Amino acid sequence: MNNFMQEAINEAKKGIENNDGGPFGAVVVKNGKIIGRGHNMVVVNNDPTAHAEMQAIREATKNIKDFSLKGCELYTTCEPCPMCFSAIHWARIDKVYYGATKEEAAKIGFDDKFIYDILEGRLKDNIEFVQIDEIESKEVCKKWYQKEDKILY
Repeated sequence: MNNFMQEAINEAKKGIENNDGGPFGAVVVKNGKIIGRGHNMVVVNNDPTAHAEMQAIREATKNIKDFSLKGCELYTTCEPCPMCFSAIHWARIDKVYYGATKEEAAKIGFDDKFIYDILEGRLKDNIEFVQIDEIESKEVCKKWYQKEDKILY
């Protein structure tokens, strides 16, 4: 077994033993070295975004003091959910290695299919999204765009 995947599995086991959240673990690797690690901490943190991949990404970016993880790889015990999939893209991670599939996760109670169905138009979203304060929101965007010292990502 790959050593980095074993580290992700160890993270998942740590989370299971501590009752921190679901059975998921992840590590971020750069140049052959782990720069971030995490396990699911949704329950212990009362935070629905505290997935293993999110925890590992947060730690990695903090450790290297950069929001870009270009040149990095992520090892995770399960195929990333839509939220983590998005975070992986925003972080610019180059490659993801995963163990269990989303279908296998669904069999043990972690079913993200409804999110995919909403995104792909097969299911009506049960959350109502309403646009308000459009003009002022656009002004804030314009102000940032015109800012000369902005940091792009």
